[in-house]
Amino acid sequence: MSARRVARVLVDSPLPQLDRLLDYAVPAPLVDHALAGVRVKVPLRTAGRTVEGWIVEIADEEPGDRPLSDLEDVVSPVPVLPPGLYALARRAADRASGSASGVLKVAIPRRMVRAERAHLAAAPPTPVTVVPEAAEWAAARLAEFPGLRPVIEEARRGALLAPPGVGPASDAEGATDVGVWALLLAAVAVDTLAAGRSAILVVPDHRDQAQLEQVLRERLPESALVRLDARQSGPSRYAAYLRTLADAPCVVVGNRSAVYAPAASVGAVIVWDDGDPLLAEPLSPGVHARDAALLRQEMEGSALLFAGHTRTTDVERLVALGWLDDIAPARRVMPKTMLSATREGEGRGQRIPSAAFAAARDALASGPVLVQVARPGYAPVLVCASCRHPARCAHCGGPLRAAHHGAVPTCGWCGRSAPAWGCTECGGTRLRMASSGSERTADELGRAFPEIRVIVADGDHPVPHVDARPALVVATRGAEPIAAGGYRAIILLDADRMLLAEDLRIGEACLRWWSNAAALAAPGAPVHLVGVAGPVARAFATWNHPAYARIELAERAPLRMPPTVRVAALEGDRRTVTEALVRLREDAPDLDARAILGPVDTEGGVRALVRFEYAHGASVTRSLRSSIITAALRSRRPAKGRQRPPAPTLRIRVDVPDLDL
Repeated sequence: MSARRVARVLVDSPLPQLDRLLDYAVPAPLVDHALAGVRVKVPLRTAGRTVEGWIVEIADEEPGDRPLSDLEDVVSPVPVLPPGLYALARRAADRASGSASGVLKVAIPRRMVRAERAHLAAAPPTPVTVVPEAAEWAAARLAEFPGLRPVIEEARRGALLAPPGVGPASDAEGATDVGVWALLLAAVAVDTLAAGRSAILVVPDHRDQAQLEQVLRERLPESALVRLDARQSGPSRYAAYLRTLADAPCVVVGNRSAVYAPAASVGAVIVWDDGDPLLAEPLSPGVHARDAALLRQEMEGSALLFAGHTRTTDVERLVALGWLDDIAPARRVMPKTMLSATREGEGRGQRIPSAAFAAARDALASGPVLVQVARPGYAPVLVCASCRHPARCAHCGGPLRAAHHGAVPTCGWCGRSAPAWGCTECGGTRLRMASSGSERTADELGRAFPEIRVIVADGDHPVPHVDARPALVVATRGAEPIAAGGYRAIILLDADRMLLAEDLRIGEACLRWWSNAAALAAPGAPVHLVGVAGPVARAFATWNHPAYARIELAERAPLRMPPTVRVAALEGDRRTVTEALVRLREDAPDLDARAILGPVDTEGGVRALVRFEYAHGASVTRSLRSSIITAALRSRRPAKGRQRPPAPTLRIRVDVPDLDL
């Protein structure tokens, strides 16, 4: 009698104690369908119900007296979990003290039956041939960076500062302009596909994605381009994922989850603008797209490229270690940047200095001018005109806002109006606008330039492109449209207010916001940064972003701040957090006395921080994961003869993206 087949299943469950492979016997009717990688339903005794999961391995039953439960059903015949994706999810989860099923929830879209049936009925895609014109175009683009070709061909890792500027997406007349960076990264993808390998392009948001897709569609057949992002409908996203499972190489373009796309024979993984917070995964276990890309490259041996207009400290640390090649252009290109300050004789509160105002006036004779501001709305902050105390809602304590000049203030939290507002500090009844949003700035500039059209671009008013006619474009950071031919002048306002945010990485973030906007300037167009000085302003003016990243790393190293060390945050009740810290000291004795900060009281319990070297990562994350499982198991065991006690909670986030030290 032949041995029964056993399926080793990873169940899709949030319970940390189930983050392992569970053995199930494969009943005879399901033997032909229960293959590695397919979705299945299995009984789960601890939950008292049936749950879904993925078969990771199929093996023969080993001799023994342990009874095995049978698989309940095979949900889908399509193997959606290739071995490489499971291995990557396991590595990423272990690094973040999380569960592999949590990573796979991000990587694998929800099953859509109609899309799956269409996939099964269609013929498998065949390898595409890149036309010679597209291959030659890509080679010419890559020649602008001599160090880029060896990274791609030798499957190495590199960091690249993308050149500023905009250009047409194709040679066709009337083609919409895109960033020069999009042309360069698209050339890497085309060159990789021409060599018979897949390329994965990971970008922060849909605006960046649209630029890349526009360039690639001009040079690749539709069957070779796969869009994979959260903005797609469920069926479209699942169909795109199924396409990546085919043997035919392709180019995948998408947001942070696209880094896990199981494309065939991956030749290059490219991450654009890794400092953007949108690339930090908010769902547990919270693996950043940059870290997932590093793990994937190490496992698959593909080329890896981090590109951006700035250099994050995370990437610069890897460059300093020799882990990443620093790829320099054959010819350095930088915008015409200058620092603008209020001159003697000008009003102290004047928002736009005379030099920047004159540059905008002159530039409007030939084309559009970009004005970047910090916040949307009309007056994001209202204060008492007498004592300057922030104006708060009498009902909920939220900040008051003004929709336009002379409007009745409304609460930004509950939406209630405050027609009879009174200051709780001094009793004053008059309000003053303490800051200007995009709409108020547009109103003021419209009065200063009455004959010029004014365009507002922010989260509520998305504008992807503007034409080459004269216009004042007032945009919040990150929402700047692309202008045909580039902006004739750029003015960066509110820079001093941006730098006041209480954030460890605020200098990096501001440099990235300003540089991404300055990269949209036309050749030779002036870029004025208003009202700031210091290292971050000098780095912007000289366009020397790696030097600023090195300064930041040198200043953070003695203070043991990320990314010079890794940081994990533990939150929960005091008993559970304390026990986790004691266990950590036992499991990782190499941690020094300064490694643990806290615990300190918070609203829901206590919080502690653990700072540890990269070399100690495996022991620390393994210990923290064990503490999570211990806390979860304890919460399921009621005291004997008593009602179940309150469940102890332990929440752990490794490599916290928004650490406030």
